[in-house]
Amino acid sequence: MTGDEEFGATSSTDRVDSFECARSRASRRYAGEFALFAVTGALLAAGIALWAVGAPRADVPWAAATVIAVLPAVVWVVADLRAGRFGADVLAVLALVGTVVVGEPFAGAVVAVMLGGGRALDAYAQRRAGRDLRALLDRAPRTARLRTGTGLRVVPVEQVRPGQHLVLGQGEVAPVDAVLLGTATLDESALTGEAAPVDRVAGERVRSGVVNAGASVDLRAVATERDSTYAGVVDLAREAAATSAPAVRLADRVAAVFLPVALVVAGVAAFLADDLTVAVAVLVTATPCPLLLAVPVAVTAGMSRASRVGVVVRDGRALEVLGTVRTAVLDKTGTVTVGRPTVTAVSTAPGWSREDVLGLAAAVEQVSSHVFAACVVAAASAAGRRPGPATDVVERSGRATSGVVDGCGVTVGALDTKRQRPDDWIRDAEAGARSDGASTVWVSRDGEPVGVLLVRDTIRSDAARTLERLRAAGLSRLVLLTGDKAAVARQVADGLGFDEVVADCDPADKVAKVRSEKATRITAMVGDGFNDAPALATADVGVALGSKGSSAAVRAADVVLLDDRIDGLADAVEIAGRAHRIARQSALAGMGLSLVAMGFAAAGLLAPAPGAVLQEAIDIAVIFNALRVLLPTRPGPPTPAAPRSDAHLEPLKR
Repeated sequence: MTGDEEFGATSSTDRVDSFECARSRASRRYAGEFALFAVTGALLAAGIALWAVGAPRADVPWAAATVIAVLPAVVWVVADLRAGRFGADVLAVLALVGTVVVGEPFAGAVVAVMLGGGRALDAYAQRRAGRDLRALLDRAPRTARLRTGTGLRVVPVEQVRPGQHLVLGQGEVAPVDAVLLGTATLDESALTGEAAPVDRVAGERVRSGVVNAGASVDLRAVATERDSTYAGVVDLAREAAATSAPAVRLADRVAAVFLPVALVVAGVAAFLADDLTVAVAVLVTATPCPLLLAVPVAVTAGMSRASRVGVVVRDGRALEVLGTVRTAVLDKTGTVTVGRPTVTAVSTAPGWSREDVLGLAAAVEQVSSHVFAACVVAAASAAGRRPGPATDVVERSGRATSGVVDGCGVTVGALDTKRQRPDDWIRDAEAGARSDGASTVWVSRDGEPVGVLLVRDTIRSDAARTLERLRAAGLSRLVLLTGDKAAVARQVADGLGFDEVVADCDPADKVAKVRSEKATRITAMVGDGFNDAPALATADVGVALGSKGSSAAVRAADVVLLDDRIDGLADAVEIAGRAHRIARQSALAGMGLSLVAMGFAAAGLLAPAPGAVLQEAIDIAVIFNALRVLLPTRPGPPTPAAPRSDAHLEPLKR
């Protein structure tokens, strides 16, 4: 089975079509549920109007509303029972049937409106979440412009292959993950929510789905459409829109306990009072509308709220689990760190400026495929030096790249120890590199060292603040995993507050560690790389950085952060925790009030009609409480964007 077959789509068109089918089903469900609510509500209002003016047969519209609601409700319950689900609708159906049997049409109409309103509100919340996710899919590109030897050619996005030369015009959407071949101004708001365009330089990676907000720019594709990050996001959005059952798991669990209690109370009350109406009054007040309304609304609203801040949650189960996580295991490279080489410092020989050294290095490296080449060019651009032309460029694998710049031989890479002089600046630079855990890129002109660039993967600027927020959200244990050596891992972890650092990890080690943590606490795994996918799938909930993460990580995760900022993890945990708390609070408070009302009804102090009105008031209260999930929380201090590869160009202190 291919990856596309496994996920049920072979192209962006298929994925969007699949999402549209799910959205169409959600829309049809909303239309049906809203129609039931509107009809029963209109009949209830009509009966009240007739009763108010003293007209005869005011109970006819109420009875009609009850019967109209009973028929579909019985179908829902039978379908649930056949599927092995014993949910919260059963009591509502029993209450409706009971009002018909004892001749309480007004109470039946009120229950019908409650049931129809609850299901309509649930359907609306799901449709709203789907609409928020649809905003992501609207940016999914369908075609790409290829630059060929004969000009430009427009092809379906599925035909783009890595290495092909693409052209992205102003206002166009990046069709696949690619690398910039020039500077660009990009609108990433569809993925990150940030309204302001961002400037990117040559060598930086861009993801499919972003919009070119500046002049036309050339790209080099680095992935096919189906392997691009955005394709994985589309799959997640489709699954999130199509999955609704997990959102009511809490409601069904509580209802499974509450139902027998209500039936016993109703039976005993009817027996003692020798009046079936008392039993119906108990069932009406016991109707689990707080469960039917509050829980799915709170959970679905949480998914909608998360999508607004650039977090895609696969389904309600993932949101529920994320809200109870107590341990987070984070991969280092690309998650806690930026995930790409960055020039962090420049040291120069006497008489040389930082800008001149960067300009020489970039002139040679601009045509190199070395892993450090892109960050050297980016650093030069940030320093205001546009790389000049270089001729006779020769790349010696693993050693250096050399060429001729302005008539002088320039070498970038390892230091030639045969020519090394014991100059103070060279010794200081090497000592600084060792203490910083950085790699050195030496720049020589005509065989003489003129400068050195210190290159390393830098810690994200929002990492420390994110970990603080995770602690505040209730996480008691933070673990850092990495395939790097222990010294490098410890240097990254120092000051960030990790409880444990595990170095020299391969994918199997990561899986083993996640399993170990799962044995004691609910655990989230956070990563972005291909080798993180097994651990993401193993955790109670997997969180992937989708902006620059691998397609495998995105597909294995339950939650995807669309922005290239680790503080999206804290946003997701806070939203999930809030949704979970509000869902439980609404359900338990509502059912507690219902229990009190049941007591009055069982004692014969509350007839079916006023009991139904009281239950309606309880429902309205818990609905408004559940909708608080959609409200933004009080914002914390702003977090600066993650450093780019041209940041931190400070001279090394000598």
